[in-house]
Amino acid sequence: MKKNKTFAIIGGGPGGLTLARLLQLKGVDVKVYERDFNQEVRVQGATLDLHQESGLKALCAAGLMDEFYANFRPGAGKLRVVDKDAIIKMDWDEEEGQEENRPEIDRGPLRNILLNSLAPGTVVWDSQYLSMVPYGNQWKISFKNGSSATADIVIAVDGANSRVRPLITAITPVYSGVTIVEGNVYHADKNAARLQKLLGGGKIFALGEGKSLILSAKGDGSISFYTGCKVEESWLQDSGVDFSDKSAVFDWFKTEFGSWNEIWQELFQGDEFFFVPRPQYHFPTDQQWTSLPNLTMIGDAAHRMPPYTGEGVNIAMLDALELSECLTNETFPTIAEAIAYFEKQMLSRASASTQSALASTEMLHSDDGLERLIQLFDDFSEPVKKDFAEPLKK
Repeated sequence: MKKNKTFAIIGGGPGGLTLARLLQLKGVDVKVYERDFNQEVRVQGATLDLHQESGLKALCAAGLMDEFYANFRPGAGKLRVVDKDAIIKMDWDEEEGQEENRPEIDRGPLRNILLNSLAPGTVVWDSQYLSMVPYGNQWKISFKNGSSATADIVIAVDGANSRVRPLITAITPVYSGVTIVEGNVYHADKNAARLQKLLGGGKIFALGEGKSLILSAKGDGSISFYTGCKVEESWLQDSGVDFSDKSAVFDWFKTEFGSWNEIWQELFQGDEFFFVPRPQYHFPTDQQWTSLPNLTMIGDAAHRMPPYTGEGVNIAMLDALELSECLTNETFPTIAEAIAYFEKQMLSRASASTQSALASTEMLHSDDGLERLIQLFDDFSEPVKKDFAEPLKK
């Protein structure tokens, strides 16, 4: 099926790069079209915990486990659950061996591992997708910079707001009821010293009043964070907050989280800042579509969901593994049949993951979310848990 065929992957995130690596190992002619200007663009977002049955399984198939373990962050999976006053309610410490089941790695190092595994010239940078039209038996892809490319098979890995997806299905996402504001604190030792100490190199889940605040320490000395609030779908437009203006975002935070301990205001210290509002959508758990013969999608483009289970990147990488196996498996007479089989399995997996993500979203933003989260951890017996009721020392 793959002989004399060209493959185009739209999107150079973990899912797209994993797919490219796996296809190249099978001798496939593949290009990745990525909107970032070059490899040096700063990668935002929290650390990623890769799971044995998905993300790590894909990396193993890609032959990149040595590189992964040379770059992962031991101890980054430690988790503290605190209330809105930063009083520690529970510590979650991983036992020996537990950490290896879901080791953590920063997004930047993971991206570099995958990029460095590809043949030179595989990634075509500064190629933001604009449109795509049939071109004989191929697709002609146009990019914002004025360039274009053709390919026999296209795989969309262009994220939750995929612009390729409408060519596959008209199914639209559903608002979850929660909107996140993502941010980053650079040079946290200086700008957020108390929060950095409270993190201890791991993660914090702070819950209260139906809101969430999730922090993650990163290997570069920064802290990534996500606020979560139950607001109307139109909040982003109605709020009038200018997310390119730190003082405007800070004013919103001081109002929305006004009853929370002032320690959380350290998130807005320092001159560098990064804020992105993210209304959380999901696709229907029963979504189906008629497969196309030479176009498919994986990751958030196919099955976006709230991030509260940590499955997003793992599912995308598992999608990449399963799709690569289908596309290079000679038991399928045609590419069309390979894609149809893959999509059927993918949608079944995604349905279960979406239901789990929605349940977690509801739990974390309920009035008793703190108690329910602690009870959830209490239901597990392997990790070591410690209960605390001591105020944060300033």
